[in-house]
Amino acid sequence: MPIDTAQTGPRPGRLTSHEARQRLEHARNSRLAQLRALDESAQSTDAHLVSAQREAIQRVLTEIDEAFARIGDGTYGTCQGCAKPVPAERLEILPYTRYCVACQGRATA
Repeated sequence: MPIDTAQTGPRPGRLTSHEARQRLEHARNSRLAQLRALDESAQSTDAHLVSAQREAIQRVLTEIDEAFARIGDGTYGTCQGCAKPVPAERLEILPYTRYCVACQGRATA
């Protein structure tokens, strides 16, 4: 979903860069809280499981950082697979996604 970079007001089906940044900040803060919780419970949990969870969270944090970069270069909300807008509903659920649903399926297949 392209971003309304003019910030003159949201247009239907578009996110402002401010809205996108807010969603990404929330996602980042949630993942950082998950990492803190893992660190606090690491002593009583299987080390292999904690390591796998930590790696998954770190991957999402990297994706969030990359999404911030896409906001900066104006490509946020555009599918990297087909170059079509990513639906706003998908960006609400996964604000750091790089793909529309169809291309995500191809990317993980």
